[in-house]
Amino acid sequence: MKKYINKSFAYIITLMLLCIVGCTDLDVPVVSELTPANFPKTQEDFVALASSAYSYFGNTNDMSRWITQELSTDFMICTANGGSWYDAGRWQQFYWHTYNKDNRIIEKYWQYGFNTISACNRVLELMNTAPEGQEKNTAIAEIRALRALCLFWMMDSYGDIPLATKFGGTPEGRKPRADVYNFIESELTDALNDLKSVVNQSTYGRPTKWMAYALLAKLYLNAPIYIGQTKYNEAINACDQIIYEAKQYGTFALDANYAKMFDIDNGPQIKDFIFAIPYDCNNILTSYEARWWLHPLLQNKYSLPYAPSGSVKLIPEFYDKFSDPNDIRKNVFLTGLQYNLDGSPIMITTTNKGYDSRYSGPAPNAVITVQLELTREIEFRDYAKFDTGNDIKGRSVGYRCNKFYPDKNSKTRDQSNDVPVFRYADILLMKAEAILRGGTATLGDTPVSLANMVRARAKASSYTDINLDELLNERARELFTEGWRRNDLIRFGKFEDPWPFKTDNNPQKRIFPIPQSQININPSLTQNPGY
Repeated sequence: MKKYINKSFAYIITLMLLCIVGCTDLDVPVVSELTPANFPKTQEDFVALASSAYSYFGNTNDMSRWITQELSTDFMICTANGGSWYDAGRWQQFYWHTYNKDNRIIEKYWQYGFNTISACNRVLELMNTAPEGQEKNTAIAEIRALRALCLFWMMDSYGDIPLATKFGGTPEGRKPRADVYNFIESELTDALNDLKSVVNQSTYGRPTKWMAYALLAKLYLNAPIYIGQTKYNEAINACDQIIYEAKQYGTFALDANYAKMFDIDNGPQIKDFIFAIPYDCNNILTSYEARWWLHPLLQNKYSLPYAPSGSVKLIPEFYDKFSDPNDIRKNVFLTGLQYNLDGSPIMITTTNKGYDSRYSGPAPNAVITVQLELTREIEFRDYAKFDTGNDIKGRSVGYRCNKFYPDKNSKTRDQSNDVPVFRYADILLMKAEAILRGGTATLGDTPVSLANMVRARAKASSYTDINLDELLNERARELFTEGWRRNDLIRFGKFEDPWPFKTDNNPQKRIFPIPQSQININPSLTQNPGY
């Protein structure tokens, strides 16, 4: 288990395990009973009571958010390999923007979001029976903020959604996006009064006052999309709350080592993290990006207990955004000839046919030894299925992203890398954007000075001027694979642009279809236009 996981989260893990036992062994005697009179009282009691909400929030299905928000963009592509990873074209649907109401990943993302919302509603119902006090108020504010975040994600992705604020009851129909927007805003502004401002191990992984301000900044910056109004000064004000805290007290900062922020031992020591989802590969259901990105023959390099799939590749034109040779952020990409951690080349002994199944020369079974090389360009052998082939050459097309470093301590394919939701760098870039879009500059900050703070940490050259197009590129370089690329492209009007292998320009694809399975369960739901 990660050393930083505090006693509160130990409570969470324990209760998760107890829930599993309770579901599988119905004969376990009840030795105690929780009542409003004896529980909850302390901070740890309240965190334990909230465990179901946090367990849903950190569930492996959170990968569905990553897939929907990143695979539908110009950043990455998921290929098939000799038929594997084709999966009826569900991955292609995201990249081509041909996703439909029966796409399983879109369904999983809906379930992830609304299951977490439902768990939050249940927790809030239980907390309302607890004795009055500040601990109760803080715990309720945290769960309201967590629910607000999930409502934001669902509203951002599906448009009009059910505004579920009560546990159980009759399934609700969809509410206008503007109504959900207003509810999220009111929830966060109300919660600010009771959310903690302290940032340390005890509050890590739980909503704080700064998480609420970060979410408000996202909400206001995207207001033209959600409600047709500009809220750039409001976005700047929300960012300023965090920036002032950073400048005055050093609560947040841009960590010097960019790559280290995403390593398996990241945690509350990362000053850039405003709010993150804590993971532990062997104790908490986790994410597993390395499995998707890494070439199978990199298993030994990273001492992994599993062979990665390596089906996700970097779009070459996205890599080209890292044009500054000194930009350290591009060092997390795997490109060209591959080497072991000790510097020795990764050599492969195979046959001509094993290297390339299309080989038609005179010696198909002749033994050859080659160094593993990841190529920039993505060559399809079956374009209709995005299939690059299942031989060594076919598996080696495309650069890879190694931002969330592989976890050799995992007993499975899970990882211990905590996943940031909001970072200080994002706050700086959001403020720069809001000013560029017409908001009033504050605290002596300018779009150039704010962007250059991020650039300086990356060892990249400074801007002398910046426009919105370049700011979008800077957001791409700083925040890739963190789940914000789709949101950014929509806000900048670029989601309908063509990019390699994709020509769809239908603005209706800015929001996903309501999963048909959910409409079948809840007839009050209606489908989004175009689906």
